[in-house]
Formats: sequence, C-alpha cells, structure tokens
Amino acid sequence: MAFKLAIIGRPNVGKSTLFNRLAGRRLAIVDDTPGVTRDRRSHPARLQDLRFEVIDTAGLESAAAPTLEGRMRAQTELAIDEADIVLFMVDARAGMMPDDSTFANLLRRKGKPVVLVANKTDVNAAAGGVLDAWGLGLGDPVAISAEHGLGMSDLRDAIVEALGEDVALAEEVEPIALPGEEIAVGEDVDPDAEETPYDASKPLRIAVMGRPNVGKSTLINALIGQDRMLTGPEAGITRDSISVDWHWRDRKIKLFDTAGMRRKARVQEKLEKLSVADGLRAARFAEVVIIVFDATIPFEKQDLQIADLVMREGRAPVLAFNKWDLIEDRQETLAELREKTERLLPQVRGLQAVPISAETGRGLDKLMEAVEKTHRVWNSRVSTGRLNRWLEGATAQHPPPAVAGRRLKVKYITQIKTRPPGFVVSCSRPDAMPQSYVRYLVNGLRETFNLYGVPIRIALRTSDNPYAGRARKRG
Repeated sequence: MAFKLAIIGRPNVGKSTLFNRLAGRRLAIVDDTPGVTRDRRSHPARLQDLRFEVIDTAGLESAAAPTLEGRMRAQTELAIDEADIVLFMVDARAGMMPDDSTFANLLRRKGKPVVLVANKTDVNAAAGGVLDAWGLGLGDPVAISAEHGLGMSDLRDAIVEALGEDVALAEEVEPIALPGEEIAVGEDVDPDAEETPYDASKPLRIAVMGRPNVGKSTLINALIGQDRMLTGPEAGITRDSISVDWHWRDRKIKLFDTAGMRRKARVQEKLEKLSVADGLRAARFAEVVIIVFDATIPFEKQDLQIADLVMREGRAPVLAFNKWDLIEDRQETLAELREKTERLLPQVRGLQAVPISAETGRGLDKLMEAVEKTHRVWNSRVSTGRLNRWLEGATAQHPPPAVAGRRLKVKYITQIKTRPPGFVVSCSRPDAMPQSYVRYLVNGLRETFNLYGVPIRIALRTSDNPYAGRARKRG
C-alpha cells in the first residue's frame, strides 16, 4: 500500500503548485489570489522513485468553526489525520508569519511525521526566509521552488528520512497507476460485430454539474455518506473539480464535483473562469453527467444552457431536481417538471429526471438507478441487420422527400460508434437531405431500439460512383 502525503500551510504559499508538479498534471487551479483551494483533493503522484497519493488542502487560517474559513480548516485537519506524512509548506520569500507558528504547534500535537518545506526559493531574497523557518522547530527546512522544480531531490530524501525506507520505498501490492486514460467518447465499433451485453461491473465516471448553490456538493456528500465536500449557504464554494472514489452496489464509481456555472456574461473574474473551465474538463472526462436543478426555481436559462452543453459534448445526461423536501404540492409539481423537460429540452427525448433531496437523502437510489440505465443506453450497440430491417419499414411508411424535382434515396444504415450511439446513413444526395427527415430517422431509432435519454449522432454519406469523372463515350 502506497503512503499518503498531505501538503498543508497558509494560503498562497504554493501548495497547489507543488500538488500539480507531484501529480504530473495541471489538476488544481493555481492563481495569485490567496485561498483559491477550498476542498481537499487527492491524486496518485510520483517523486523520482517514490510512488504515493498526494492530498492538496485549503490554506490554514485562524477562524471560527461556523465560518467558511473555519469549515475549510476542518477539512484540512481531516486530511492531516488521513495522511501518513505531512509537508508543511511556508513562503520563504514572504518570511515567517504568526500563523506559521500556530499551525506548527497543531502539527506537533497530531504526532505525524512532518517535512518542513520552504517554497519560492528561486530568488536571492528568500535565503533569509529559509533561515527563519528553523525557528518553527520542525527540523531542517527543505528549500524548493514548486513552480520551477528546484530542490525536488532534497525533498525526496527528506520524505524517505521522515517515513523510513521500509515505508517510503515499499513495493506496492497494487501499484497506483497515474491515470492518463481518458474516456473514449464516440468509441468506434465494428459494424459486422454481434451486439455485446452491457457490462455492469466496469467502473463508471459521473460528473455533477449545475448552477451555483443548487446542492451539487451536498449531493455528493449524501451519496458517499460523509462530509467530503465543503458545503454551506454561500454560493460558489466549490472552485476545483474534485474527484471522489466510491462504490455503489459493488460497482466502482468515480464522482466529480464541479464549480457552479453562471451565465458567461456574469463571469468576469479570472478565478471563476478557471473554475468553469475546470468543470468543463471534468465533464469531458465523465461518462454520465448529473445535471442538478433547484426544484424550487427550475429551468432557468443557465440550467438549459448547461444541459445543452452536456448533450453537445455527447455525455449521458441525467436530471436531478434537488431540494424536493421544500416542495409542497409534489404530484402537481412533478407533472409540471416532466412536461417542461420534454418541451424545453427537445434535443434528447426521454431524459431520465429524478426528484431528490440531498439534504434528507430522498431519491438517491432512484437517481443512481437512472444513471446506470442511461449509461446502459449510452453504450448501446444495434446490429446492422436489425437497423436495415427497421430502415426499410421507416422509408416505406414515410419516404424521403423530393428536392429540386428528384426524389432522395436512402439506401443503407449502420452503427459505427457508441458512447453515444452514432450511425451512418447512405443516401443519394446528403447535402440536399432536409433536417426534418433526419429528425424523423432519429426519433424512429429512439422508439424502435429504446435509445431514450441520450444524444444520437447521424452522419449522411453518399456511396462512391465508380463512373464519376469519366467522360461519356460517343458511339
């Protein structure tokens, strides 16, 4: 089992920059603004020959427990308890602050192995700050520059010394793989292959998206049964996209919490733009996206834009109407929501929509069942024989229209992709085919093969004419 390493320190000392370097990817949002990181996040990491799990944390601040800063500090203390070793990071350029001494005392009480790290030592002015760090009583400070990668060998040696070689260099029974695998969307399929059954044992990636303050982090906490995400009445608490591993009915799930997305015109600050971009990236790496609506004020313009974005990206969407415990006339409201879903989101007919309460835990099993059902459809594979038997009947019932006096011919259909289902239709003049007839084919595919609730892609192609370009011979 690899060891866990937590990076802690005051705000803006460079914790997320070091986290990104150890993780080998730009995962955490980095900005000059203090207090960017709020939730703790973990990721497989490497430092030369060391393999471990690194935990990024919010900046430690002295604040009362009910405040946002106090709740952030509680999350950081949980990370310290969870870790096998702690990197206590200070800013050598700014020098030691009173809070550094306070938190050094906190670490001593925890009794965990600690490595003192003096960051931002890439300038001459930082030498004094490194010397000052001795006064914290946590041993020799390791001088590094997380941004430029200086001092990484010294950091590696200090970690091995603090943990002991038997722990730091232990062989892993199950090695942690640095994930470079992205979700294959639009996965190619062999048109001649047989239909394969759905594999319900494969891991599943789910992103949770929505407007600010609709209850996304509360939903994830309710699903996993612990206060893993920072929540509260303040809008826009989540900034980074945080992933959490979880099991539901013996199935491995990776949940991604994302920042709330406001209308583009309202997003002015650079930090919020970075948060939104990080959320979009998480959605692209997910398979199913749970779009959380506030049931008390559903179908705002931004709700519809987020849903449209998810569908254009080709993800499998599921709607969750949260705060259902605040609704009084539930039957009437549910009927109204279902009618609005069909009318306002016509891009994908048959969307799975589930009323839930993340606060009370109502409807969470139904939500996960809807997620699995939608994922099953998203992976659907229909054989070419069944498709062409359906096409023959569909074109006989409603033949393609005539354009410019010549009737269009639809000859053949085959599925070439899954995740989401993608089809190629061979026809005589693809450029002249009206969109209304393409929609007719899409709706027919949905109804016949039960492809409700996911995007469907249709590409029109013409068959090659072997005589194209040849001059006609005169007899």
